Amino acid sequence: MRFSKKVEKEIQSVGERLGSDLEALRHKRHNPFIKDDGRVDVDAYIQFLTQYNEFINHAPKPFRPIVDHDMRL
Repeated sequence: MRFSKKVEKEIQSVGERLGSDLEALRHKRHNPFIKDDGRVDVDAYIQFLTQYNEFINHAPKPFRPIVDHDMRL
């Protein structure tokens, strides 16, 4: 399917605007697990996981030590 030069130019300008809009959204995106100084807030992440597991009624598995004596990678 062929487009006229005018339509091709319009499609290209819409694509460029969409790219710049998506770039602006990426810069304004908020991540609740990253502090203002760029470090990961591990405590907030663990608290989120704990509350989420409680929300979905996921019981924590009991700790079982590894008993294999000949472990190879």
